[in-house]
Amino acid sequence: MEVFVTGLGAISCLGDGPEAFWKGLQAGWSSPTPVESLTGHVRAPLAYQVPPATDASVRAEDDSTWGRASRFAVHTARQAVVDAGLTDEEVAGMAVVIATAIGMCEEREDAFRAGVPDDAVWTPSFSVASAVGNALGSFGANISVSNACAASGYALSVAMDLIRRGEAETVLVGGAEGSAGVPIAAFNRLGAIDPDGCRPFETDRKGTVFGEGAAMLVVQSARAAARRRTYGRLSGTAWSCDAYHTTAPDPGRRQLVRAAREALRDAGCGPEAIGCVIPHGTGTQPNDLLESETLREVLGQRCDSTPLFSLKAYIGHTAGAAAAFSAVSAALVLRHGQVPPNIALVRQDPACDVWLPQGGPTPLPRPGVLINSYAFGGSNVSLVLDGGVP
Repeated sequence: MEVFVTGLGAISCLGDGPEAFWKGLQAGWSSPTPVESLTGHVRAPLAYQVPPATDASVRAEDDSTWGRASRFAVHTARQAVVDAGLTDEEVAGMAVVIATAIGMCEEREDAFRAGVPDDAVWTPSFSVASAVGNALGSFGANISVSNACAASGYALSVAMDLIRRGEAETVLVGGAEGSAGVPIAAFNRLGAIDPDGCRPFETDRKGTVFGEGAAMLVVQSARAAARRRTYGRLSGTAWSCDAYHTTAPDPGRRQLVRAAREALRDAGCGPEAIGCVIPHGTGTQPNDLLESETLREVLGQRCDSTPLFSLKAYIGHTAGAAAAFSAVSAALVLRHGQVPPNIALVRQDPACDVWLPQGGPTPLPRPGVLINSYAFGGSNVSLVLDGGVP
């Protein structure tokens, strides 16, 4: 059963909506901003945040107690549903699969600052999916996925499985995160925040920087997508687990290679079909190096002619939403037939032997995009989107 992308939604530091997102990816520049609640308390109180005016506009949409992650998720879910042209009947019957790694952390922090006792009100930690299903009136499967920073990659795989198994014709899938103090402070304590911004593949990269927002996709079976405009096909997925270390990736890379190769196999293609890679690329020293070596092994000689698009340099590490943002980017790359320019590197790490075009867009040489998403706990997922039509 084939799976097609028919609708997109996005909100991030680049703006509101898929068009603003795509325009922002053409700019060749982005920068994090200080998180006010952390300024003066941690070394690098930075995040790629949704602009305050945009956040206020989203907040005004609903008279609710939702936190930022849920508000962003509902907002972009509505965008994706409209973009796909879903009927009321399709919305009511669709499944909802939403990923988040940070979940309700920001809401709990707000309650703590307001002096609300911990045991005053019980709320689940990961209720973003239920907020979306409730807001849209969707009565299909409602699933939350929260395996750290690969969460929305797994969510996309779950959505594919629901359609391939005939359990759903239409699935709203994506990820959402809101800036929160605890994870940013924790990464500061680990020395894993780069005070100069998220700079994947840069020689002197010093860590990652979190981003916030939400990215949503409507995916449908070929029957449901018929006669609709599509952004392409979600054609391959594969999971693997290092089982090596709580936080560090396995330097042997065996499971990273396995996930990418199995995703290509699932898509029914080889490296020759891939015209772009959107890497996990967090800006940490080990991740960027190991992923570069993995791509060199998986793509072989084609690695030299396959452009990488370093998304996190634009929007930061959006944690559980990262793969969903990559999938929205891949869908737009397929739609426009070009890869946006990478933010210029001062000096690319020579050990990261991959092609990062800078200075302007690059024509998409082949209609396939490989996405990698990795996480603490050794969770790995790779995905393939291509230009297939129903």
